[in-house]
Amino acid sequence: MASWAAWVVATSVTFLNVLLSWKKPLFNSPSNSNPLVFYFNKLLKLLRLSPSRIKDLLLLFSLLISLYLVFFHPQTPLPLAVPDTPRSPTRRHHLLFSIASSSNSFPRRSSYIRLWYIPRDTRAVAFLDQPLSSPAGPDLPPVVVSGDTRSFPYTFKSGLRSAIRVARVVKEAVDRNETGIRWFVFGDDDTIFVVDNLVKVLSKYDHDKWYYIGSSSESYEQNVKYSFGMAYGGGGFAISYSLGKVLGRVLDSCLMRYGHLYGSDSRVWACLVELGVSLTHEPGFHQVDMRGNVFGMLTAHPLSPLVSLHHLDAMEPIFPNMDKTRALEHFFKAVNADSSRILQQTVCYDHFNPLTVSVAWGYAIQVYEGNQLLPDLLSLPETFSSWKRGSRVKANFMFNTREYPRDSCERPLLFYLKSVASDNNVVWSNYTRHPDGKCLRSDAIKNLKEIRVVSQKLELDIEQMMAPRRQCCEISASHDELMVINNRKCGADELISMERSTLLQG
Repeated sequence: MASWAAWVVATSVTFLNVLLSWKKPLFNSPSNSNPLVFYFNKLLKLLRLSPSRIKDLLLLFSLLISLYLVFFHPQTPLPLAVPDTPRSPTRRHHLLFSIASSSNSFPRRSSYIRLWYIPRDTRAVAFLDQPLSSPAGPDLPPVVVSGDTRSFPYTFKSGLRSAIRVARVVKEAVDRNETGIRWFVFGDDDTIFVVDNLVKVLSKYDHDKWYYIGSSSESYEQNVKYSFGMAYGGGGFAISYSLGKVLGRVLDSCLMRYGHLYGSDSRVWACLVELGVSLTHEPGFHQVDMRGNVFGMLTAHPLSPLVSLHHLDAMEPIFPNMDKTRALEHFFKAVNADSSRILQQTVCYDHFNPLTVSVAWGYAIQVYEGNQLLPDLLSLPETFSSWKRGSRVKANFMFNTREYPRDSCERPLLFYLKSVASDNNVVWSNYTRHPDGKCLRSDAIKNLKEIRVVSQKLELDIEQMMAPRRQCCEISASHDELMVINNRKCGADELISMERSTLLQG
């Protein structure tokens, strides 16, 4: 209706302008003009309407139409903004894992992959240099052979040309065009992932935006040599789907410019830098550029979900009296029971004895005689050595460390995970005492053989992930051979601190 009325007004104004331009009759006879126009002129003469009177009538008519539109014609309401359809939560099947491997290393390291890869539940592909001599088992990811990279330059002295092939895994994963992917995840065949934790971490970010997520090395020297802003490939990194599609299109051109670099992760990072993308740092990715006993790193893990561990071949078994594979399988019993809580450090103070208990859930518990301040326990006991070997090498790490006494009697009493069980959302984890020789211990712990930790399964929402807070714990009132600890959420203004009475005793 409104559009019709506007047309009438516009037409009237146009016709009015024509009338105002009349100086004489427009047409004299039907012989040299349109008959309709001729008879229209005759009608005007019959009605004795002059152009000035027609002008007045048209102006009046236009005014009436305008008044009607303003006061009587109902206004059509503007359409309301349609809210965005809520996005479904990110799940395991939204992640595509790309494993960089070779025909030589894949059979040897397949036991690592089996720890975290679940057929029909985890989407993963292993990229090899050539076909396997025998097919991979059904409990391993499908294997594909990477494309030819001989046309790309590699000039790094004493380096491995396979770095180009591994870098191109990014492009080859994207080019698979698998449906329903939100994140491309990259790691090595000696990288273990805690998949559910990775899903939680990536849920904080929008996969439709450009994200490059991972972590730097634990070694200061490694970061100086390569970059503090690069995600190290062994620790794994994730690229959002939208960024991955763009990176896949331009990666080959970048590889032509960076033949002088050492590794595959350096090449991927260099190309992302050219796209203007920087690293989003997540402390749960672990390159593990250290050797030997990583007990100190595992017992003082950052307040962030454990996502990955790398360089498994360079570390000792994480549990005593077990080989490496069996120790990791034992560790994953706790991972599968409560992945969000794994390695999360809580510290308890015994209100009846001067004892401090540090719990690295699902792995080990340390009982200190005397009161230890919480900030002191957040630094890592230096049980490991630097990645670079040599007697003149000085270890410099990207975190605070503290000395780990050589004398076992000067160390805290140590308990390792024995078993874990759950019922609904309640989880019980049991830890048994590790032999410490003939050390003299106080009466409060000299007979202590086992510690049991009771906790609710830790379900972290996005807000808790964005602003994490350490949990609190309480020690049972009395204990001789068994100590029971309850893990729980801290109160609003609760401090993790020792009581004043026990502080004076210590």
